[in-house]
Amino acid sequence: MTTILLTGASRGIGAAAKAALETRGCRVIGQATRAAGDLLAADFTDPQSPQLLWEGALEEAGGTIDVLVNNAGLFAANPLESSDIAWLDGWEDTLRINLTAAAQLSRFAARHWQERGTGGRIVHVASRAGHRGDSPAHWHYAAAKGGMLALHKTIARQYAAEGILSYAIAPGFTDTDMAGDYLASRGGAGLLADIPLGRVATPDEIATMIVFCALDAPPSMTGATLDANGASYVR
Repeated sequence: MTTILLTGASRGIGAAAKAALETRGCRVIGQATRAAGDLLAADFTDPQSPQLLWEGALEEAGGTIDVLVNNAGLFAANPLESSDIAWLDGWEDTLRINLTAAAQLSRFAARHWQERGTGGRIVHVASRAGHRGDSPAHWHYAAAKGGMLALHKTIARQYAAEGILSYAIAPGFTDTDMAGDYLASRGGAGLLADIPLGRVATPDEIATMIVFCALDAPPSMTGATLDANGASYVR
């Protein structure tokens, strides 16, 4: 049985991915900011939280984790006209949750697989914003997701020979609670004019991609980033 640590598993893409992976017979250890059901609690604004999560997940898994899915994310506006301290606090919270925590967990996973000598997989849920940027109130989000893509590429290049594989997914707008307020603030349905497909992605679509990367993607695909933005940004 494949054991997977999945962050941000309480709703949206994470909840859909957890259900899809379990349907495939995986054991999924999910994380949420607050404990809920079978999810482990970890508040990634606390620098020690990723390590405590990793150790707790490893204990629950019986000592072996095969796949890490970095899905947890914070998407909150940070307007330029905010006070200096408020803007900096918003920047640091978003970078810590969206990038630093993912880097910490990726490091723990890579070292775990090196010690075992069996390899493993990391799936990073990044964003279209990591390629094309975002709104004036979301510098921090775009920077974090761009950093995640650079992290992913580095892991793929440096550890492939050890069987440590890295895949990234870059969704555009997705129909989740996290994106709902943003869509409304930017005109709601008016944003669809920028999406040739005519709609935003669904959590189940992104979950399907997570399952593929976690279980089925060929090793030669390590380092790849899969876009899911309805052709609103093509590379």
